[in-house]
Parts: sequence; C-alpha cells; structure tokens
Amino acid sequence: MNLTEKYPYIVIEGPIGCGKTTLARKLAALYPANLLLENAAANPFLPKFYQDAERYALPTQLFFLFQRTEQVRELSQRDLFGGATIADFFLEKDPLFARLNLNDEEFKLYRQLYQHLLLQTTTPDLVIYLQTPVEVLKKRVEQRNIHYEQTISLEYLAQLAEMYSELFHHYDASPLLIVNNENLDCASDEAALSLLIGRIESMRGRREYFNPRLDG
Repeated sequence: MNLTEKYPYIVIEGPIGCGKTTLARKLAALYPANLLLENAAANPFLPKFYQDAERYALPTQLFFLFQRTEQVRELSQRDLFGGATIADFFLEKDPLFARLNLNDEEFKLYRQLYQHLLLQTTTPDLVIYLQTPVEVLKKRVEQRNIHYEQTISLEYLAQLAEMYSELFHHYDASPLLIVNNENLDCASDEAALSLLIGRIESMRGRREYFNPRLDG
C-alpha cells in the first residue's frame, strides 16, 4: 500500500514560509494524487492588507474563507469519483489568521460564517504539520521574494507560529505527524524528501513526531 492509498486526503500545514506548497507539489508528483493548492495570488485584498492591515483585514480574511471553503467543497464532490488529494492548507487554520488580524467585532462576524461553512468540509486522512523556527520562516519568506510579503515582520511570524503550535497541540480530528522542519530541506534535497516519506509510511499512531536530527 503506497502513501496515497493509506492516506487518500493528505494536508500539509504550517506558517508562511515553512515549505508546505513545495512539499505538496513534490508528493503529488511522486504519487497518483490531485493537487489542491491555496491560491493567495487570487485574493485582490492581500497586497492591500500588507500595506494597511487594519483597513483590509476583514475583506482579506473573508475572501480566503470563502475561497478555501469552495475548494474543500469541490474536494468532497471529487471524492465520489475516487482519487487521492494532497493539499497545502485546511480550513481549520483559517481562524488563526482571523484572530490575529481582526478586531473583536469583526472576529465575531467571521466566527459565525466560519462555523456555518466548516460543516460542509471534509476531514483529512493525515495532516503533516511543518514546525519551523521563526528565523527560518523569515529567511524563506525573504528568499521567495514575493513583493508584498517583504513587509512581514519577525513579530508577526512569531505570533503566527505560536498560534499554529497551539492549534496542533489540541488537534485530534485526523492522524497528525509533527515534523521538526528546521533542517529538513525537501525543496532541494531528495534524501530529505525520501527520509520524510519513509517516516510518513511508518506511522502507526494518531499523533507522532519526526525530528530528523534524532530519527534520521
């Protein structure tokens, strides 16, 4: 049984710059799987948000919420015809950004919409959380050189990373592999990718940890 037969719906998650999209692309290229990617470039409010967060936080967040929900709803329909999927996001991370960027009244409105839309989504068969040090996130954001991301502060990334850690500390809806991503360069190191795949395939429990410095 290969990876996608064991886990037909795999989600890779983590903060901005952790490498989730790169890993999703590589895994989908190796296995017979559909690729479901977040399309941040389609959000017309995102560049404006990085220029004026207070003004554009709500429309930015609502656009992402509806976009992500529609993508996952399409996944549910696709499941009727079979086929595996590897995604670089899941809806449960959406409130992290909302709580970080919205004021209390905006967040109250957001939560009402989120709770309604969450009922229409599909639960992953496996979630891979790429736990990455803040300094590494900042370096990778700078390296990928998306112009509107260059204003992201170290403080913002630190807050976001802490919220991700809190989310996955409590997450139990799917089997979860928490990966120490500091020294795991799956983008350019095929040995690192093979090491990670081997660790995923060996999973037996619902919550496991992978630290390549110790396990590799």
